[in-house]
Amino acid sequence: MTPVELSRTVLRAMRGAVADGELRGLGDLGEPGGEGVARKVVVERSRPGGCGDYATNVALQIARAAGRSPRQVAEVLSPRLAGEPGIAAIDITGPGFLNITLDPGQGGRGEGGEGGQGSSAAAELVHDVLTRGARYGHARPGSRGPHQLHFPREVRAAVLADSLRRILVARGALVRSTCEEAPDAAWAAGLGVRVDAHGTPPVPLKTLRPVPAPADPVFLGRDAARWALLSPAAHDRPRISEEHLVQRASNPLFRVRYAHSRTRALTRNAAALGFTRTAGDIAGDTTGAARDLLDALDAHPRVLAAAAEHQAPDRLARHLVHTADALLAFQPAVLPLGDEKPSAAHRARLALAEAAGTVLAGGLSLLGISAPEYV
Repeated sequence: MTPVELSRTVLRAMRGAVADGELRGLGDLGEPGGEGVARKVVVERSRPGGCGDYATNVALQIARAAGRSPRQVAEVLSPRLAGEPGIAAIDITGPGFLNITLDPGQGGRGEGGEGGQGSSAAAELVHDVLTRGARYGHARPGSRGPHQLHFPREVRAAVLADSLRRILVARGALVRSTCEEAPDAAWAAGLGVRVDAHGTPPVPLKTLRPVPAPADPVFLGRDAARWALLSPAAHDRPRISEEHLVQRASNPLFRVRYAHSRTRALTRNAAALGFTRTAGDIAGDTTGAARDLLDALDAHPRVLAAAAEHQAPDRLARHLVHTADALLAFQPAVLPLGDEKPSAAHRARLALAEAAGTVLAGGLSLLGISAPEYV
């Protein structure tokens, strides 16, 4: 079982508790995979020293709506989850965390020590990414209310606001960006910054005020300049130097863009060998480095949601580096070696690599950074 499957299992337990009158006040829980509560049931691997294989804080999230304490909600859900196929035990810790131990045959730590994506869920995940393309992880337009981003006439604040606008729109918000003064024309031309209006607003607005850039980053070019300003947290001082331009593994931006270009090269090389990926071939290779890459793809929608909620594009930047590193570790297994003939496994691995490329390109676009086919 995977986090995706477990999330649906937890949601099914919640629906059952509501139907039987054990939980109230939760409203329409929606359908699995929808835009409602189903998207908010987060199941993650337990941290080192933690209890069980996976854990969820859903009882803490819904306790207020249910009119009960988190512990009471967890006690309602626990026996329902314990009765699900593939789950060996449920433990409640702290104020109401549900800790899930899987049967060894379902990807628990008793088999392989790590857990990971099951084959059918991996196939579903890869298919979802490839089907939705650049919109994977995006929410329904208009699903969030209007949002205004107001910022001072400072280059880092302008780039931060521009990336937040992209991320918030991706998460379904209507966004208006305004600057305290007329923005520098070079920001639009050189850094791709969009500003809807400028001047003093009629009512006071919360203003984005990240630590300012220590120097004008325009000389780095649009991609490197935006990465330099967005990859550190807003409260950290950015470094404006040519280190963001070096073409080697020590440069995180280079690794992300190189990883994306490798996915395109894998597709070209596979075509030269006479095979492509197809939906029917996606078997969900779950061995070795594939597990980390699948987990990174699975986490992408949650990372986008957190970046929007906390106004933190740096979270997306870090996630792209993690995804790129996972892809680079996985990619040597994608193509046949030597006299090996292409198999269904190779087609499945190619599909996973192409899905990773989709996530990398989409994430870079939300940061306002290009994803070239060749690096």
